[in-house]
Amino acid sequence: MNSGKKQMKRSDIVRTIQVQFKRLNQADADAMLNTIINEMHDTLAAGERVEIRGFGTLRSRLHAPKATTHPRTGKPLRLPARRNVHFRPSPELTKKMNDS
Repeated sequence: MNSGKKQMKRSDIVRTIQVQFKRLNQADADAMLNTIINEMHDTLAAGERVEIRGFGTLRSRLHAPKATTHPRTGKPLRLPARRNVHFRPSPELTKKMNDS
């Protein structure tokens, strides 16, 4: 999957926060990022949406239970209801990605 392209990792985000806010040390920047991520987790778990203007919207979606078959054995399976996160990019993000 990684074909030599750059990946942004958590440590890169923490470092970017430190550069932007020079008074923060690494632990404070990491705590700031943890707070943001935890708030997003809690909001999505409550079934609400997270909107970050200029980036996109995250929304929790409920998938109904369904009947299917096991691909190897062919035996019928019943998959339980589950929740997934759906991301919809903002028009600004889509435009920026297509312009580069």
